[in-house]
Amino acid sequence: MHRPSRRAALALLAACAASLLGGQALAQGWPAKPVTLIVPFPAGGGTDAFARPLTAQLSKQTGKQFIIDNKGGAGGTVGATLAAKAAPDGYTFFMGAVHHAIAPSMYPKLEYRLEEDFVPVALVASVPQVIVVNPSKVQATDLKSLLEFIRKNPGKLNYGSAGNGTSHHLAGELFKLQTKTFITHIPYRGAGPALQDLIAGQVDLMFDGLGSSAGHIKSGRIKAIAVAAAKRAPGFPDLPTSVEGGVPSYQVATWYGLWAPKGTPKDIVSSLQAELKKAYAEEGLRNTWNGLGAEVPNLYGEAFGGFVSAELKRWAEVVKSSGAKLD
Repeated sequence: MHRPSRRAALALLAACAASLLGGQALAQGWPAKPVTLIVPFPAGGGTDAFARPLTAQLSKQTGKQFIIDNKGGAGGTVGATLAAKAAPDGYTFFMGAVHHAIAPSMYPKLEYRLEEDFVPVALVASVPQVIVVNPSKVQATDLKSLLEFIRKNPGKLNYGSAGNGTSHHLAGELFKLQTKTFITHIPYRGAGPALQDLIAGQVDLMFDGLGSSAGHIKSGRIKAIAVAAAKRAPGFPDLPTSVEGGVPSYQVATWYGLWAPKGTPKDIVSSLQAELKKAYAEEGLRNTWNGLGAEVPNLYGEAFGGFVSAELKRWAEVVKSSGAKLD
């Protein structure tokens, strides 16, 4: 058997050491330039509502700009595809959501694989879904009166979503399944555009993440009927739950998370996680999360990856049982 020469062995050791030191130096100097955060939905949606204050805080902490790049379309899968193909150099990250745990069950020919093409970084936020209506079109004050209105007017109401295969879409289909009602689904290219049409009266209601609806609820432009949860949401103590409204099985949360393209140096991922922990400790950011109905998360790396795996299985079952299809 051929054995490498002593000179070749030393050269190999030197190369390994240089690689290790180079990686450490890269992480220690990170970020050395602006960092791009791909948000796979248009501005104004729930992902944006958390991404903007988070990137502002990270920019403040690191002294380098964290820039949001909104890439909407196809239920968030267009932006996810772009992020999966981005250079794994630590300067492009992806802020996805629960929608991306649903997409594999709705889009059989995706150009990326969430668990294989990305490195899980951290959970950013988790908020309950909220049922919101245009108050001039739907004169309901609580979940019971909404159900009564829907049943008296079968097929009359419609609901907007952030797109086919998003949590808004599946939350609506699950609601219909559990309450034995019918509402027409109208998909948009993001929660922002759907919310604008809800406010304008072009659609009647939405099953939205509380984060993107919060400001509009507080301003009175839309009316919140109930949160799809067992307990009331932080920042909205007067908003009843679906359990209180008589539909205890209807519990849906919208969560948002950060991923890095596969191959991103581990030291850089660790550096970003450290910056996230520092950001979540800031009172201003914690208050922002609370105002959006969210709790500050504590789920990183492999633990976050395990959470995502469980969500993929859960939503596959929901898609199957609800019979949800692309519209």
